Amino acid sequence: MRLKNKVALVTGAARGIGKAIAARFAAEGASVVVSDIDFDEATLTASALGGSGGVAAPCRLDVTQPGQVLAAIDFARQRFGRLDILVNNAGVTTRAPVLDMTLDAWERILRINLTGTMLCSQAAARAMIEAGGGRIINIASISGQRGGSGRAAYGASKAGVINLTSVMAIEFGRHNILVNAIAPGPTDVERAHSTSAQRQVTLSRMAIQRAVQPAEIASAALFLAGDDCGMITGHVLNVDGGFNTAGIVYADGA
Repeated sequence: MRLKNKVALVTGAARGIGKAIAARFAAEGASVVVSDIDFDEATLTASALGGSGGVAAPCRLDVTQPGQVLAAIDFARQRFGRLDILVNNAGVTTRAPVLDMTLDAWERILRINLTGTMLCSQAAARAMIEAGGGRIINIASISGQRGGSGRAAYGASKAGVINLTSVMAIEFGRHNILVNAIAPGPTDVERAHSTSAQRQVTLSRMAIQRAVQPAEIASAALFLAGDDCGMITGHVLNVDGGFNTAGIVYADGA
């Protein structure tokens, strides 16, 4: 078990990518705090992990609320004795052209995706410094690396997460805290935010032309959380089927 005796807090862990990461961490021996703004769903997820032999506890967490962030960190430490790993997964998105973007929508997305990542990382890092080190893993996106139609707020927030990852890697390195990010490509999750036609356009730019599975992102998170990732920090690991590396792509024989 690669995370035996480790304690992890995963935000937005009730479903989707966060749920897959929490499940993989629990299967690898970690005690996992399943945090989510939807406490009922977080409770169901934690119960399922426990039923599968893992150790997990639910926690209600709105990552935009500093008080709740501090309470979640305290919960992890009181319940399991320490905090070794934070995965900043909680996030929201929308599709709206810049000309149609409302200020409320813009600010909501940046507050959850970017400010929430900062608040959770700040609180977790303070706990990790006391414990002698740790790992912070931020879920970014290919939308933070390239422009995309209707992705002004989401793309800006994820680009911010990528830069914040670099800054925290530099600042936290002396405390033995490694900070990395994962940039998923289009992923099969319960709540899709694109039409079939939009998804097909994205897939056409990928070397591996299929949607990413949440379990594949969880595998990347496991590597970044484990001992094999001993000298990697400030890195963005794309799990995108080659989307970000592609330039002009022709069909065979074209």
